[in-house]
Amino acid sequence: MKISIITICKNDLEGLRKTSESVNKQSLQDYEWIVIDGGSNDGTAEFLRNSSNNIAFWCSEPDKGIYNAMNKGIAKAHGEYLLFLNSGDALHSVNTLQQAVDFGLNTDIIYGDAWFVKGRKSFKWIYDDDLTMKRLYDYSINHQSTFIRTSLLKGKGYDESYKIAADWKKFVEWMKEKRTFQHLPIIVSDYDTTGISTINEALSYKERDRFFSELYPEEVIDVLKDWRTFQNKPCLLTRQFCEENRLFKRLIRSNLHFISWIRHLF
Repeated sequence: MKISIITICKNDLEGLRKTSESVNKQSLQDYEWIVIDGGSNDGTAEFLRNSSNNIAFWCSEPDKGIYNAMNKGIAKAHGEYLLFLNSGDALHSVNTLQQAVDFGLNTDIIYGDAWFVKGRKSFKWIYDDDLTMKRLYDYSINHQSTFIRTSLLKGKGYDESYKIAADWKKFVEWMKEKRTFQHLPIIVSDYDTTGISTINEALSYKERDRFFSELYPEEVIDVLKDWRTFQNKPCLLTRQFCEENRLFKRLIRSNLHFISWIRHLF
């Protein structure tokens, strides 16, 4: 079996119905669907029981957080690759899994594009073919659109001390370990942006800074933070500020030299 789809949920029956419909109507049927519910009280368990013919494994019990639930799903997975599709998310088309298999799932991490959905508003997010550590510092690839070789997580799982950024941490770790990444040039998932990681952006970046400081020297993180801030300033105001503050201008220039050196490491 090529793909194990893992869905975690809690008190989101309508979102789970949406996810279930998108999974069950796939043209490729060689997959397994695993659902880990955190002990919902909104009828989710009854829905899962009635849908058990379409589910390889499901449980409804309290858990210790989203990554504890994902780790439960990983333990039950038999596919060669994992795809994490949370309740409320959906596979973009009926042919999504078939397109992924036809493209060739044979590298460690295959990341596709995503359709970000928030109510009636939505937009497409296209990721770079060339994924760098600098890109991973700025933003993570979309977890719901990424096929991950099961052996990378089996017996290890996600770091449960993180609330919302453990998958981001894993991507950075795998990049550091020189695991193979490949861009899948199709929209894989319709990503529900009302989830916790999108709503609590401040915590997401706080956890980002935590794992980067654990994985890389502190001086490198400082430069990456400074460069992110510098990039986000309007060009005219930045130029005026630099002209009026020669010391800051020299600091920026020295940071740019340092960044060039860092790129050789990454």
